Amino acid sequence: MRIRLTIDGQQVDGTLNDCPAARDLAGLLPLTLELKDFHGTERIGYPPRKLTTDGAPQLSAAKAGDLAYYAPWGNLFYQDGPAPSADLLILGHLDAPVEQLARAERITLAPVP
Repeated sequence: MRIRLTIDGQQVDGTLNDCPAARDLAGLLPLTLELKDFHGTERIGYPPRKLTTDGAPQLSAAKAGDLAYYAPWGNLFYQDGPAPSADLLILGHLDAPVEQLARAERITLAPVP
């Protein structure tokens, strides 16, 4: 599923995978998240509720630009540096420059019309 993101007022596109958690996230769209820096390598934000992890694919490490979900904390985040954890459910990928992702403070995700 193609999604449109507004990152601090600038629009970029992304893609959600076809896994149950990504479909669950798609059901919450449009969604705006306030983001926080975490360890200088990722930006995190919390959706209004935890996403389903039923039928989830194998957990893995995220690459720069990946949109991931960390189920134990219930947070969404994306990588802008080296992946610190291999316990992530990859939900999709954001087609934005790493520099833009690294400084984002607010992100809105919406389906592409």
